[in-house]
Amino acid sequence: MNIKTIELKIKGMTCDNCAATIEKQLTVAGVVSKKASFKKHNAIVSFNPDEIAGEQIIRLVNDTGHYEVEGFQEIKPAIDDKPHLVIIGGGSAAFAATIQAHELGARVTMINEGLPVGGTCVNVGCVPSKTLIRAAEELHQSNTPKFPGIVKQGKLQSFKEVIEEKRKMVKALQQEKYISVVAEMDNFALIKGRARIASPKSVFVNGETIAADAILVATGASPKIPPIPGLDEIDYLTNETAYELEDLPERLIVLGGNYIGLENAQMFARFGSKVTVVELLPQILPTESPELAEELQKFLSAEGIEFLTNARTSRVYREGDEIVLEMNIEGKERKLRGTHLLVATGRKANTGELGLQEIGAELTQQGFLKVDEYLQSNVEGIYGAGDVIGGFMFVYTAAYEGKIAVLNALSQVKQKVDYSALPWVIFTDPQLAGVGADEKQAAELGIDAEAAVLPLSYVPRSIAAKDTRGFIKLIRNKQTDELVGARILAAE
Repeated sequence: MNIKTIELKIKGMTCDNCAATIEKQLTVAGVVSKKASFKKHNAIVSFNPDEIAGEQIIRLVNDTGHYEVEGFQEIKPAIDDKPHLVIIGGGSAAFAATIQAHELGARVTMINEGLPVGGTCVNVGCVPSKTLIRAAEELHQSNTPKFPGIVKQGKLQSFKEVIEEKRKMVKALQQEKYISVVAEMDNFALIKGRARIASPKSVFVNGETIAADAILVATGASPKIPPIPGLDEIDYLTNETAYELEDLPERLIVLGGNYIGLENAQMFARFGSKVTVVELLPQILPTESPELAEELQKFLSAEGIEFLTNARTSRVYREGDEIVLEMNIEGKERKLRGTHLLVATGRKANTGELGLQEIGAELTQQGFLKVDEYLQSNVEGIYGAGDVIGGFMFVYTAAYEGKIAVLNALSQVKQKVDYSALPWVIFTDPQLAGVGADEKQAAELGIDAEAAVLPLSYVPRSIAAKDTRGFIKLIRNKQTDELVGARILAAE
């Protein structure tokens, strides 16, 4: 693909909204990327001349009636006509990067080992967990009807069949959303092997060295296992193994009260497991407000899930058919027994054997690749995207970062990542969603904020559905009256 890049000098822009309007106007077939700046009074546009001409792009801007192109120049690529991007990893960030690089006319080599193609989301994260969560929800709702005239009728006949259906879903989406996307792609190669970065411009894999114009590290993250004595001597579960169980756990202990732990706790409880959640800190969901955490915990407790907070586990061991946790809860010793233990205490970066530190790349104290706002590491030409950089660990964030990293690595468009309006959701029931800052986070940003809370018991839609669990909270800047964040705890 022949990609050209031009810089347009534009008259009439006065604010960021003007730049956004021009970018929206240029969202047409043939335009690969665009970045307008009212401060620089310009727009940098990469496009495929086989689909759209430079003159047409200029006309699109002028046709707004508010802005005028005063001049333009072609920007020659700083690297050769077909730059080579090497991607280490095979998940969402890697595939979004591959698509963007292909649109820019680059050659792409993807090197993947560990989880199959598709990474965490499709194999051991979003897809299997949400499939099982929905199956458990269907079983729960069939046994807890809210309307008269409807009788309880749900029964888990075969947990193994539920797991087999999950496997089919994973395989189908892995093929449809990942493998098929690159199957017919020109100038693309997929190598199975363990990569090691030999230099800022080369990667070693399977006994050969591959030269690169840019390298994207998108190796993701894996379960972080706490250093609890005895834990490494038992067969504990993580999200990478729990979804392969064919027999439902009788008594499940979930170590960790954040989103992975809570989603799995409710899911297994609804299938019929007796579940206890053990959290080291004073509340579940430690980064959110106490009122929100308490409200969600109340609803989960109503379904029979036990919560132990401020619980420091000092030892884990097996005694017969049971797993035993020795804990200290606010100064009192306690033993907790279960048949299975699911560890959900966080994520660690998959950077261990990549050779990053050997070439001078900086890692955080937790081992994540340190990148700047352009997703480049301190070593020129080495970029990072997805869970491996330790930011927001969502599949859509990884895809966003993969695209931005490639634009910055292979084009003249230099774009900063912007998480200011990033939404997130926890798939418990009721679900918890948020965007922006809450009151505490706003205060940390120096914003004088206040919150307005609307219980769902006042919302007609919730009343009609006979499910008024939760509330809507909006957080505003008292000085500007701007909305700075929102939190919603609701079934839908």
